[in-house]
Amino acid sequence: MRMNAHTPPKESPNNWHPLDEHLIQTAKLCSEFAIPFGCGGTGFMLGIFHDLGKVNPKFQEYLEACHKGENYERVPHSICGASYLWKILRRTNMQDVNLAMCALGHHGGLSEVATSQGKLDEWWGDVQNNSLKKNMQELLNELPQRKPELLPENELCRELRLRMLFSALVDADYLDTEKHFNSDKSSVRGQWTRPSDLWSIFRSNQLRMMWRNRNGNVNRIRKQIYYSCVEAGKQSPGLFRLTVPTGGGKTRSGLGFALSHAVANKTHGFRRIIVALPYTSIIDQNARVYRDIFGDHFVLEHHSQYEIPDEEKQDETYLRQRLAAENWDFPLIVTTTVQLFESFFSNKPSRCRKLHNIAHSILILDEVQTLPPELLKPTMDVLRTLVDEYGVTLVLSTATQPAFDQTPYLKEFDGFKITEIVPDFADHFKALQRVEYQPVRSYESLSDLAEEIAKPNNSQVLVIMNTRKHALALHEELRERHAEGLYHLSTLLCGAHRKRLLLEITERLKSSNTLPVRLISTQVVEAGVDLDFPVVYRVMGPLDRIVQAAGRCNREGKRAEKGKVVIFDFPDNASPKGAYKIGMDDAKTILSRITAEQLHEPELYTEYFQMLFRDVNLDKKEIQSYRCDLNYPSVAEKYKLIEDTLPVVITSYDNNEGDRRLQKHLMAPSRETWRKLMPFVVNLRYHDLKKDDIKQCVEEISPGLYKWIGVYDDKTHRGIRDILHDPADLVI
Repeated sequence: MRMNAHTPPKESPNNWHPLDEHLIQTAKLCSEFAIPFGCGGTGFMLGIFHDLGKVNPKFQEYLEACHKGENYERVPHSICGASYLWKILRRTNMQDVNLAMCALGHHGGLSEVATSQGKLDEWWGDVQNNSLKKNMQELLNELPQRKPELLPENELCRELRLRMLFSALVDADYLDTEKHFNSDKSSVRGQWTRPSDLWSIFRSNQLRMMWRNRNGNVNRIRKQIYYSCVEAGKQSPGLFRLTVPTGGGKTRSGLGFALSHAVANKTHGFRRIIVALPYTSIIDQNARVYRDIFGDHFVLEHHSQYEIPDEEKQDETYLRQRLAAENWDFPLIVTTTVQLFESFFSNKPSRCRKLHNIAHSILILDEVQTLPPELLKPTMDVLRTLVDEYGVTLVLSTATQPAFDQTPYLKEFDGFKITEIVPDFADHFKALQRVEYQPVRSYESLSDLAEEIAKPNNSQVLVIMNTRKHALALHEELRERHAEGLYHLSTLLCGAHRKRLLLEITERLKSSNTLPVRLISTQVVEAGVDLDFPVVYRVMGPLDRIVQAAGRCNREGKRAEKGKVVIFDFPDNASPKGAYKIGMDDAKTILSRITAEQLHEPELYTEYFQMLFRDVNLDKKEIQSYRCDLNYPSVAEKYKLIEDTLPVVITSYDNNEGDRRLQKHLMAPSRETWRKLMPFVVNLRYHDLKKDDIKQCVEEISPGLYKWIGVYDDKTHRGIRDILHDPADLVI
């Protein structure tokens, strides 16, 4: 009987996918992906065994039924090859039997070690499977073999190694399947530009930009910072810290370091640059900066993803949906810290698929101070392992450095050398003092604050609130007062809307000092967004957030007077719970005993973060112990930077452009169609989508994917109006 791995694509009904070819090609790809972390033999072995169970005659009948469009009970296949692999490893090396978990979970996800071994043992011991074992052995005898490498002895290192191998297997399987179903659009490995090849393009662009902007104190400091970054890039791979005051040109200078570093370490073979940021609003902006330099073909903007149910279905529609999962096959990736870290601690194939591509990358964690303190121990442990074992250069980038290596409460960075990219950063902070902090003000209510913001002398002002509920309430107070130039910004606006809004605000601020611009925002605007207001109001919050907000004030230093930063409080001021609330209380303690002028001193933030790390349990959910136990589902459940969200497509914005892109994606799901759809996607909390008044506003159009059919407010820039919580409010 002919053995096949997949049915023919609809457009080529006689082109079946031979099983032996799929196993060999997947093994080769998986080996290639695992070589950067020294596991080429293991990767090859996993590729050979992952779909070995498809030799089952019943599975072949199931494929025939799928091809004919007939109903046929699904036939599991992952457990078969995984069980055979587990049996072989048991006879040779008990330490490495856990490798079988990768093959077992390549459709359903990584499970817990005891549960996995119980399933594998039970399947192998069932005499009903003897004929299938024989079939697998016969096919295995015809296939090439490679000896696997040993897993690390350290429990936490082993947990991450299995996850990386799982990623390599999933991506290899998906890519070879994609090539079968759509050979024209399948990714061709090895043809992507390396980061070192982008250096000359960037350098020319940077020199032109610096020449155009050669005047002024701010540009002089930015030039100094840039050349420090380029010089530091010549050092060997490792761990670096980039401390730059807000408005100091960190986006471009950080990229300059990365590209210079890739050129200086060509033999190391850096494969990509990954920039991770806390908010989608910054991703919109940074991706636009990078595309202006390199064009669209080298930059991937990734902040939304949907997960279809993990099953072993083999019909073409389901497989194409799975293949749309992102794998980061670009030389320059701009993503969120949520995507990055929740993938590192996920057990789902679609989430983990991209992880192996982080090996031998330059990883820039921008606004690193926003990493959730309650998850710092597992987060820092993984980051250190990436540097130690996966050839990653890590850059911790921010104006308010948490000083992870200077606290007794975080042992993961003990003895880890951190190199300052800009050694004289303190001088730059002094030179770029473009704002004056006002003493903390208290308002009786938001109505009193609105009365002040609506005055003619406050016609250009940014107000940042802790929650969307209060931002909307203040926005409404100002609407009632007919305040001119009123805008609102949160992550409940789709990306395309946010981009247009930020561009419009920026143009109004640049063109005139008199055009009214009153932006009422949640915290998504305060870190890294290139806005330049003469006045910024920031509600009482964590100290680093206050200083980041000040970076949106007199950013270019071109105003006749210093900008004004007003820290304020009011009786109903609320904040997200947990570490954010603790940070706000610690900020109140510090602000009560310092002068406003001291907020310019970078040393203050070392003290602040040491207080915060003291007051917060840095592994609140005991994730490290679950990692040691190889309990992947529990780790995934407990490691959440933000509450569970689902992607919702905004179809009505921009003359229904979102709907047109959605229809193209549904007709032929792929990474390309999903990437084009992302600017029209908003991530909403799973909890909100289950509320009675919200359920009627969404429609599930594909497993795990929804579209918004309720009100979307474009005119007053409030986006989805029926939800009070901005998902960014809920970051741990």
